[in-house]
Amino acid sequence: MKQYKKIISKRKKLITRALSACFLLTPSLVFAGHHATVDSGDTAWMMTATALVLFMTIPGLSLFYAGLVRSKNVLSVLMQCFSITCLASLMWLVFGYSLAFGDGGSMNEYIGGFGNLFLQEVTRTTVSGTIPETVFVMFQLTFAIITPALVVGGFAERMRFSSMLLFTAVWSILVYYPICHWVWGGGWLGEIGVLDFAGGLVVHLTAGVGAVVAAIVMGSRAGFPSEPMTPHNLALSVAGAGMLWVGWFGFNAGSALASGGDAGMAMLVTHISAALASLTWMFFEWRKYGKPSVLGIITGMVAGLGTITPASGFVGPMGAAIIGTAAGAVCFIATNFMKQTLKIDDSLDVFPVHGVGGALGTILVGVFVASQFGGAGLGDNETIGSQLTTQVLGVLFVLSWTVIATYVGLKIVDSLTGLRVSNEDEHEGLDISMHEEKGYNM
Repeated sequence: MKQYKKIISKRKKLITRALSACFLLTPSLVFAGHHATVDSGDTAWMMTATALVLFMTIPGLSLFYAGLVRSKNVLSVLMQCFSITCLASLMWLVFGYSLAFGDGGSMNEYIGGFGNLFLQEVTRTTVSGTIPETVFVMFQLTFAIITPALVVGGFAERMRFSSMLLFTAVWSILVYYPICHWVWGGGWLGEIGVLDFAGGLVVHLTAGVGAVVAAIVMGSRAGFPSEPMTPHNLALSVAGAGMLWVGWFGFNAGSALASGGDAGMAMLVTHISAALASLTWMFFEWRKYGKPSVLGIITGMVAGLGTITPASGFVGPMGAAIIGTAAGAVCFIATNFMKQTLKIDDSLDVFPVHGVGGALGTILVGVFVASQFGGAGLGDNETIGSQLTTQVLGVLFVLSWTVIATYVGLKIVDSLTGLRVSNEDEHEGLDISMHEEKGYNM
């Protein structure tokens, strides 16, 4: 995304110079040039993409997660996703956007500053690229919402509601805002050339790692792994998965920040990867367990979407097909390894799907961005190995920071409110114990 903002900025400079030359000859063109800074087509597309990404969280991710938990916890997951949407929005208004995309002065390589608190510098006339800055702010806000919402899947069915709210706030400050700034806000990872078009590092790797660290620190759900903890309503999850698939077009194609060819290619490769990953997961599961499952094919879809995310604006259809196939196979193996060998209770498989997928896609960008594979050709003057090394370094730094910062954040919350509900509350279910409500009255 940051690389494309730079390209847009260069194009703006060329346009500005051309308009300046026209001004010398025809002063009447100044008024038209002033209004040409905002493109109505780009703006309309970005407003649509923003709505699609918010649609991914509410209702997409909410229903996807709600169907995967047990019936006694269905409302708790819906409540967590809904409340995170509200809390993340408030934080983005007050200081989140400023820290992620503001000017941090001497510290700008690592974090933005506080010069844009309460969005005081964002007005009706400020512009980001070819769209109003208000639209850019709102688009980026949807990413700041869905990332901590994804983390919920790691500790589902066992964290106190008050602790979840506090953890979301602390985690966003320690993990999401800094890493977003490193990659997209003018920070050091973007400067060294790490490619992350729509959030393989910023969203999926951070969410996956945050989820598994939380799962390890909090411990397994009571009865895991001896007791079956099957999804209570796969129909809800399939509906949510469909919404995620459609919403993801806004997530990836919207990250072009314009409505041109880059957005079109990002949309195409996103769909290809999701389809190939779904089929690959299904066939792997079919071979291993004898029957293909609905849970498997929708999980494979999410793995394909998460894995193509960092590559979506940089690769072509051939690269997307390979990335999607790899996502279905690698994330399937990782999920089984986590559950059966490591016995880590990452409740809704956030790390093996989003964490592993995000890392895999980020690394594969280093190969398939090359023009000989149908990619955008960025870095063609460099060796494939050089870009691949840069991508691996990005994954390692983001992973390491997220592990440390998430652990610190969990310990802070635990010292203030405690993390886990009591054994009695967990047995009764979080719907009743946390909210005094039931998802179903039968």
